[in-house]
Amino acid sequence: MQVILGTKIGMTQIIGADGIVTPVTILQAGPATVTQIKTVETDGYNAVQVGYGQGKNLSKSVSGHLKKAGENINPKVLKEFRVEELPEGMKLGDVITVESFNLGDKVAVTGISKGKGFAGTVKRWNFQESRNTHGFKGDIRKVGSIGSMYPQKVFKGKRMPGRMGHDQVTVKNLVVAYIDKENNLLGLKGAVPGPKNGIISVEGKD
Repeated sequence: MQVILGTKIGMTQIIGADGIVTPVTILQAGPATVTQIKTVETDGYNAVQVGYGQGKNLSKSVSGHLKKAGENINPKVLKEFRVEELPEGMKLGDVITVESFNLGDKVAVTGISKGKGFAGTVKRWNFQESRNTHGFKGDIRKVGSIGSMYPQKVFKGKRMPGRMGHDQVTVKNLVVAYIDKENNLLGLKGAVPGPKNGIISVEGKD
């Protein structure tokens, strides 16, 4: 089962044996702890809940839930991964590391994209600016007309100014290009969504 949680460290480059330079994103991947196992018989589907990081001030309900996996398990993040079949011999408290991944594996990476605050339509939706000549007032970045003659309303989904970024983004088919088993580092070819120190989940196929 190739699933793990980690923290985005940043981007760098690696040089292969053939001399080709590859841009990679380095993740502090794991170690993660199995905190819950769901089965078809008990929950209707197969899934593994994984905990990562060092949390604090957990609620009593969460603390009680984590005690089933063992003492002194206090993760910062919990995430559930659905699987078709549960790995044989997996039990609560097992530790997941980057050793389950191999160079060349394709994975799907999920993170929270960078938040960019309140943005207008030019930045948020790539609207074209209005002209600033021939008697125009100079409001070149205004939205313009947003309604319709009939029906007299603004339709849902209209592209308007608003909060930009800070959305859950999944990038598929990223290739594992670097693995450091001693330091639990995972290098993925290309860019990964989210800022530095953001929580990233990695899921692949065995």
